[in-house]
Amino acid sequence: MQKIRHQSTAPTRTRWLGPGAAIDAHRHDDHQIAYAGRGVVAVTTGAGSWVAPANRAIWIPAGAVHAHQAHGELELHLVGLPAADNPLRLDAPAVLTVRPLLRELILAYTDPETSEGPARTRLRAVLLDQLAASPQQPLHLPAPTVPHLKALCDILHADPADNRTLSALGREVGASDRTLSRLFKADLGMTFPQWRTQLRLCHAVVLLAEDIPVTTAAHLCGWSSASAFIDVFRRAFGHTPGSHRPE
Repeated sequence: MQKIRHQSTAPTRTRWLGPGAAIDAHRHDDHQIAYAGRGVVAVTTGAGSWVAPANRAIWIPAGAVHAHQAHGELELHLVGLPAADNPLRLDAPAVLTVRPLLRELILAYTDPETSEGPARTRLRAVLLDQLAASPQQPLHLPAPTVPHLKALCDILHADPADNRTLSALGREVGASDRTLSRLFKADLGMTFPQWRTQLRLCHAVVLLAEDIPVTTAAHLCGWSSASAFIDVFRRAFGHTPGSHRPE
């Protein structure tokens, strides 16, 4: 059984991680913000995974057991905040929009040359104000707990482009489409099409971070055309897929 590392204080720092590198499961008594200045960071807990490219950040509440995964060359900025500082009043991980000002605040706050003192205290106060105004984004892929759903979701994780219907997938895992539809809503809080689209979007963000061309990413994730992919991607993120590729 894996031992979960416990850190009383969540670190504030910048780390560079190579493609595929990971930070093993751990927890800390503070809240933490994980922001990718470059690349994509994925945070996984027992409840699912959250994915954030460079215009998003992930809020990790105090006490949550989580692991980090790098996709592409990851410039990871970590901001630790005392448990008493919870500007969004969130008790579960969430993906937040990072506007230009918040981005600069995170970069400055995690800069090793930013020393402790009144200026850093003021910087932190503005950072908290900007966090409080940051909208949440739908980049959470919930993890199933029911055996039939686990089997079905594993199939689609292995091949997000699998376009089989719920009925066809149900025959493979031994459950009816009606049963599976009910389980998706009860266990994951969304419909099967919603979950599959979310999976494909999360997978697409990872592929784009790894410098996969937009058209190739679209087909690998199950879209019939690049234009259809771009449309769904823009509606979900507010930007085209090209803006998520490495510079």
